[in-house]
Amino acid sequence: MAAFSYFRRTLVALLFLLALQPAVAAKELLVVQVAPLTGPQGVTGRAIGAGARLYFDHVNAGGGINGAPIRFVSRDDGQNPETTVRFIRESLEREAPVAFVGSVGTNNIEALVRDGGLARSGVPLVGAVSGASSVIGKPSIFIVKAGYRAEIARLFQQLGQTGQQRVGLVFQKDALGDDVVAGADAEAGKWGIDLVARAGYERNTTKVEAAVEAMLKARPGSIFLGATTLAAVEFVRQYREGGGLAPIYGLSIIDSQVLLAKLGPDLARGFAFSVVVPMESRVALPLVREYAKLKAQSKNPDIGARSMEGFIAARALVAALRKGAASGSEAGKAVAGIRKLDLGGYRLDFSTGDRSGSTFVDFAMFGRGGQIVQ
Repeated sequence: MAAFSYFRRTLVALLFLLALQPAVAAKELLVVQVAPLTGPQGVTGRAIGAGARLYFDHVNAGGGINGAPIRFVSRDDGQNPETTVRFIRESLEREAPVAFVGSVGTNNIEALVRDGGLARSGVPLVGAVSGASSVIGKPSIFIVKAGYRAEIARLFQQLGQTGQQRVGLVFQKDALGDDVVAGADAEAGKWGIDLVARAGYERNTTKVEAAVEAMLKARPGSIFLGATTLAAVEFVRQYREGGGLAPIYGLSIIDSQVLLAKLGPDLARGFAFSVVVPMESRVALPLVREYAKLKAQSKNPDIGARSMEGFIAARALVAALRKGAASGSEAGKAVAGIRKLDLGGYRLDFSTGDRSGSTFVDFAMFGRGGQIVQ
């Protein structure tokens, strides 16, 4: 009887362990964001991360990826390229992430390309926040929106066709600005545009006083603002308060909601900006409806205009992981294999190495009372 009782207890214990086996086997999938969470570009890094987390939380609520939960962590690099490289290296060496998401800044992405560690690992960086030609199509770098050159081409075409030929150019003094200037120079001649003034400001600052003075002095018919969010806010504020009347066109990296909140509807009125991912107003798109539904359920204060980009990056990565990718190198191959992926009215395709995953470019403007006009 004692032997039978022992056998029964052993059998029950074995069955209990077997019941736990799927949970043990469902190893978590680590996704890491290395981006500025503080400083002038912190608003962008936090918004991108919030968008990615919004979708990852939704996936986890539904059981994860084949039973494996996604663990998403964000680390602050202060937009220092050396810190970006160091954090990525350390994560690759110590944590075995399946992917990185939403690193911010052309200089930072260029530093990762030069370092080469990310490319050697095969682990993808999905939704890298840059549209510069210098990083599009580089190994392990996947950009989920149109590039800066595509934005500039569309804008200058529009300016030329509407007779706005005297254009002032404001840019950040770094790799982002270099790409903006090169793109502007390449497109200006095609559309009869005269770049009557150029002015830069220091990277990772909001010190735009010299650029404001240069534009007020040159009095261009319109201004193209190749700036980051908080620098753009300061430029628009100081230029308008200084009596500047020219229409201002901003690059898509400027968070329009933050700009409106900080300037108010009167100063923001007339500010136009490129749109490279669907706006929340496009409710006919399934992608936008899904995003809006999840956003309404979230209490994350960092969700902003740039969060859709992080959401799209997360959706693209999850689509790749659902193909069975269980390691970083497998995830990299799966992302690179994305062809005509329809996320609900927004398509991604990484089949051509010399361009980003999308070619979508549109424009919008703040009208009366902060209303967006497209």
